[in-house]
Amino acid sequence: MIHELARNWGWIALRGALAVVFGILAIAWPGSAFAAIVILFGAYAFVDGVFALVALFRGAGKDRFWALVLEAIVGIGIGILTIVRPAATALALLYYVGIWAILTGILELVAAIRLRKEITGEFWLGLAGVLSIAFGVLLFVTPDSAALALTLWIGAYAIIFGVMLLLLAFRMRRFAEGSKTSPGGATPASVTR
Repeated sequence: MIHELARNWGWIALRGALAVVFGILAIAWPGSAFAAIVILFGAYAFVDGVFALVALFRGAGKDRFWALVLEAIVGIGIGILTIVRPAATALALLYYVGIWAILTGILELVAAIRLRKEITGEFWLGLAGVLSIAFGVLLFVTPDSAALALTLWIGAYAIIFGVMLLLLAFRMRRFAEGSKTSPGGATPASVTR
């Protein structure tokens, strides 16, 4: 796992940088950012539903016929609901983001625990996991929060999460460089340099 992360440190850094940029834009223009998030989610759901319908008519996934029918109906329905009642979609999106943040946080904590046997400094990934879980719980605890406050939370979360990923990426880069220079491969001590 550590070698896979080290090999792909650039993608981790890009993901972190994009999260920071998104967070800054969300904080700078929270009203526009929230409206854009809701509309983009609705558009994505609609297009995803249409693609499921196209796959159904093209005969792809004959063994998944009912799954594709359900996927098409749900995706197109959510897309239309977003246009007709964006406030309802916004609340549903709030819960969706909350679930995503909690699950992502749990997976990051599990990864950090697994990495602690191979490197030092896995703390950053663990901290990102804790922040993800806390953010998700906050979204469920305060569902009546204003959309602007949610966008600010999302922006702050994205910036902090992005910084944590950037720190992890540069640590993985150092690990990868240490692996290339040591004749017998990397040791856990090479990561602490």
